[in-house]
Amino acid sequence: MALYEIGTSTLHHGEALQVLQTLPTVSVDAVITDPPYSSGGLHKSDRTLSTAAKYVSTGQTKEWHGFSGDHRDQRSWVMWCQLWMHECYRVLHEGGYFLTFVDWRQLPSMTDALQCAGFIWRGIVPWNKGLGSRAPHKGYFRHQCEYIVWGTKGGCAIAEHAGPYPGCYDVTVRQSDKFHMTGKPTELMEQLSLIVPPGSLILDPFMGSGSTGIGAARAGRRFIGIEVEHSYFHVARERFEQLEAQGDLFEGVAA
Repeated sequence: MALYEIGTSTLHHGEALQVLQTLPTVSVDAVITDPPYSSGGLHKSDRTLSTAAKYVSTGQTKEWHGFSGDHRDQRSWVMWCQLWMHECYRVLHEGGYFLTFVDWRQLPSMTDALQCAGFIWRGIVPWNKGLGSRAPHKGYFRHQCEYIVWGTKGGCAIAEHAGPYPGCYDVTVRQSDKFHMTGKPTELMEQLSLIVPPGSLILDPFMGSGSTGIGAARAGRRFIGIEVEHSYFHVARERFEQLEAQGDLFEGVAA
């Protein structure tokens, strides 16, 4: 495991569950993450395709690095989710938020895993990607939305700094802001960071290219990110360094 600290953000290069187990109990305010879905098809032959074959639209010219951990079958994926979610539950403060992205195929299983890990399931927030989203052919509805399954560790306190928060986010994917094969828009992650007060600590166990952390830093929140893939860890590190060079990196202390 490698550690990189910049501003009020800490980036870990390592496997999510192993790093999570080293974090202090009751130490973070929110988990906002986008784990591998192990999705992309209805049958085993579909799920075990390369991540590029599953998630890169036909005609895209950009070469993406693949990522691991995306070939589990349904039962092992749910069990794996419970393992890392249980660690997230441990490190969260009482009342802390847990938000995870998922697609339509894995949505029912993700809601089960969240509850099995101890969280109180609070709802589903759609993310509308826009009409540029693909469909297999003209007879299909577009795969236009992904979903944020959210819950809390215990009660959900009345927020004093903001809220209520949107029940649906309309943020399009811009190629200029895409640094990962399945990366989420930085603007979206910044908006999600607003669920906790300024200075709060946000954890992302599957950091990818760092968009959750960049969004958190822009919003004045602290950040811990974990990423196992060497290539994407360095993309995230470079993005943080660029933000620091621009003078936009959050350097404050906890509220």
